[in-house]
Amino acid sequence: MKNTGTRWCTAAAIALTTLSHAAQAETARVAAAADLRYAFAELQPLFEKAHPAHKLELILGSSGKFMQQLENGAPFDIFFSADVTLPKKLVASGKAVAPVTTYAFGRIVLWSAKVDATELTLQDLDKPEFRKIAIAEPKHAPYGARAKEALEHAGMWTKVEPKLVFGENISHTAQLIDKQAAEIGIIAQSLAVNEALKSKGGYYLIPSEFHQPLEQAYAVTTYGRNNAAAKAFAKFMRTPEARKVMTRYGLALPGETPQ
Repeated sequence: MKNTGTRWCTAAAIALTTLSHAAQAETARVAAAADLRYAFAELQPLFEKAHPAHKLELILGSSGKFMQQLENGAPFDIFFSADVTLPKKLVASGKAVAPVTTYAFGRIVLWSAKVDATELTLQDLDKPEFRKIAIAEPKHAPYGARAKEALEHAGMWTKVEPKLVFGENISHTAQLIDKQAAEIGIIAQSLAVNEALKSKGGYYLIPSEFHQPLEQAYAVTTYGRNNAAAKAFAKFMRTPEARKVMTRYGLALPGETPQ
């Protein structure tokens, strides 16, 4: 009887431990700026391998649109914005919790799937062969806002404005150029370095002084403040393994060298 009791206690302890781990296993809904498309495609399996109890559900899109959705109570657990001011506003309004953590300074590039953009600058965009030029919508996409600033700095905005077509976000903008709905455009370096686009054309790196910094940051939302997967992913993004992937896509922090 004693052995039977011991076995029962052991089985009960195992069952309780299993239930405890199951209770801690969670899925985090991640609202992420579209420039993270390829970097996060690599990071998701790395995170889930390191944290087998947790899963990520990635939703990619415009940071400005995500901001509006979060303000209206969208059930995202963590927000990766291409503009640091947006998660800061969410913290101020009680829709996200501090800290707001900068994860990258993005860069914009001139890219084409039709011509060699490495031989071009913004001054070439008023040439007649460029009938359509794609940028992300400046009103809600941070990369689009920076593209507009760069064109204004170069004295080209009024010259090319009639030719502009606008992507819903920076990933959609790249698709417009890739499918040649536009001959050329301004996209995120983090997209241009991926093999899917790199194999179709090089890019011209637009000088950073042409626009305001693309400081990108994340914050756990109030909705996700108790989500273990969201907190684990926020911590994972600060690891050397994650930083190595980010810098390979040009998404570097001060002191890091883009690879």
